[in-house]
Amino acid sequence: MKLKLRRVSKTFTGPKTAFAAVDQIDLDVYDGEFLVILGPGLCGKTVLLDMIAGLEEPTKGEICLDGRELHGPDRAIGMVFQKKALLPWKTVMQNVEFGPRMAGVPKGERRKTAQKFIDLVGLTGFEKSYPHQISGGMKQRVGIARAYANNPEILILDEPFGALDAQTRYSMQDEILRIWKAEKKTILFVTNNIEEALYLGDRIVLLSKCPAMVKEIYEIGLPRPRDMVSEGFLKLRERISDNMDLSV
Repeated sequence: MKLKLRRVSKTFTGPKTAFAAVDQIDLDVYDGEFLVILGPGLCGKTVLLDMIAGLEEPTKGEICLDGRELHGPDRAIGMVFQKKALLPWKTVMQNVEFGPRMAGVPKGERRKTAQKFIDLVGLTGFEKSYPHQISGGMKQRVGIARAYANNPEILILDEPFGALDAQTRYSMQDEILRIWKAEKKTILFVTNNIEEALYLGDRIVLLSKCPAMVKEIYEIGLPRPRDMVSEGFLKLRERISDNMDLSV
């Protein structure tokens, strides 16, 4: 077991009100798997990810990585956001090597690491480009390379392709699968798109509308590459769609 969540809940409190975002999540994440967390918009998916990444502390429950309880950010967990969050005054190379640089990795070593992941995500030749000089899909590749350059054990992707056009989104789905197979890291991928979840995941964790609770966990079992119009794919899509809460 790589990651374990037990009775994880998050409630935000104000002077007169309390808002429950996540309620009693129990979840096991296996080493090397591609786990998709699926749920309607504004259901609490990002809050759950923020707790796993250490950006929010659970109100109740515990999150353990390799048997040790997590409190706060941990270098073993990397995150790629929907918003690219690149440093606009830094080149592709400088963005990708930023984490190792902050960790005190010598220049030669961090450049070698950054180049490895720039090559892996297909950006060879763009090392000296700035974010404003590359496309949205390329920016997201930089974000993925930057996360991998920190050598995380788990990579979290929070709706990373949601802002991309359809063609680029399909291309990036294939790219993240290729990178996952090459690097063999555990991935937690969040989306509100059923087709994307089915195309990518080993398993799908379906969350309810807010407060987020686990409604069901689906073992996909379809061979890759997956055909979105195959009988098995469409049957699973229908099952999940019938069980998925509508956004409010």
